[in-house]
Amino acid sequence: MTTRDTTDDKLKSDDTFIEGPLYEKREKVYPQSVEGPVRRIKWALVAFTLAVFYLLPFVRWDRGLGLPTQAVLADLPHRRFYFFFIGIWPQEVYYFTGLLILAALILFLMNALAGRIWCGYLCWQTVWTDLFLAVERWTEGDRRERILAEKHGWTFKRMVRFAIKHIIWLLIALATGTAFVLYFDDAPTLLKNLVTLEAPSTAYIWIAILTGVTYLFAGTAREQVCIYMCPWPRIQAALTDEWALNVSYRRDRGDPRMSVKKADHARAAGNAAGDCIDCRQCVFVCPTGVDIRDGIQLGCIQCGLCIDACNKVMRDIDRPGGLIAYDTDINIARHRDGLAPIYRLIRPRTLIYAALILVVGCAMVYRLSTRGTMDLNVLHDRNPLTVTLSDGGVRNAYTVRLFNFNMTKKRTFSIAVSNLPGAVIHVAGVEPQADGSMVVGVEQDQTRELRLTVQLEPNQLPKSAVTIGFELKDMETGETATTRDHFIPSDG
Repeated sequence: MTTRDTTDDKLKSDDTFIEGPLYEKREKVYPQSVEGPVRRIKWALVAFTLAVFYLLPFVRWDRGLGLPTQAVLADLPHRRFYFFFIGIWPQEVYYFTGLLILAALILFLMNALAGRIWCGYLCWQTVWTDLFLAVERWTEGDRRERILAEKHGWTFKRMVRFAIKHIIWLLIALATGTAFVLYFDDAPTLLKNLVTLEAPSTAYIWIAILTGVTYLFAGTAREQVCIYMCPWPRIQAALTDEWALNVSYRRDRGDPRMSVKKADHARAAGNAAGDCIDCRQCVFVCPTGVDIRDGIQLGCIQCGLCIDACNKVMRDIDRPGGLIAYDTDINIARHRDGLAPIYRLIRPRTLIYAALILVVGCAMVYRLSTRGTMDLNVLHDRNPLTVTLSDGGVRNAYTVRLFNFNMTKKRTFSIAVSNLPGAVIHVAGVEPQADGSMVVGVEQDQTRELRLTVQLEPNQLPKSAVTIGFELKDMETGETATTRDHFIPSDG
């Protein structure tokens, strides 16, 4: 009989399964508060990132008459993305591709330097979970108080605290969902419409979805998201190396573990005694419930809170700090052998990542600084490809779209055709110029679609299809944009 071994299903000697749960029961984590340099850095980053997320939609930026004044706006109805002085059009989606590549490379570099530092300090799951935990401690008390409350069951006081906590959580989640939606419309106007129930139903639907996701992930799922749902812990393990800084426990200093009194007696007798007193403070403050003394694990997000907790204990027992600290696998082995630590933050891996970041970043900056403020697209009619006139001449029709990327003023363009001697172009409702070109206007930050025809007399027709050029020229600045298509003399 073929069987499959699992963590929860135990095999009898006759190869049959003992009935049992498929998944391990979740052990609730009660993270304890801690003070120290790492915690202060994390609070500063929480405050900064949340301030940017919640307040950025209300920052104004003057782009001129008729254009949105929101500094960061994804204007889906008009197919624009605005970021301060930059306006991105749909056909410039490669800028977003470049940003995604940059984000990935920066994440790889951070991992090569200090492991899961993104997870521990900047990931939105970490940031919002820190905020929700702060609310939980404020309403229900710290770790010990919450555990005792769980053991004593439901009392009136606990129910009141529980209700207050979840109300605040829901308000934070609602603010998060609302703030996200504000990036897609004028924030003050949309916020007013939301309050007066005049906003589109789509806005309310997305706010409800994002409110639920925030409440579930930051308030209920917490460490389960990091351990089971997020793919990055599995990916980063393949990208790191032995030179990356990670939160590490110095086993050479800490073991054998024993109480302070036993350690004093052991040292007095000339026996080995570690600095670790097995107080488990490093476990109590961990937001995922990991014991860092067991080594680097999937659940460890490298937040460094165990460093603050351990250093405080070391100060209290008059032992040197750094028993838990950011260190490399190389140095952990060197400490064990009594050698001095060495660090190599600059090495081929980090240099390659840094070089790629520089190349991609410079390419994007160059493309942004040199991109044109106008463009045109030409699409040849397919049915029919050509029209033969009564005098034997031939006419081809094209759909031409003109782009004015300038966000401050209307522009006047001339359209001409090249590489087709004798060609006569015509745009409905527009009088031709003396040189045969057509002059049209396009409003600021807008496009204009035209129906353009190119006609040749019978004696000027080429024998086969000809590649022709379409040139768009700004009548004021002389800036040009060109594209190519074909003139087809006959549909045969």
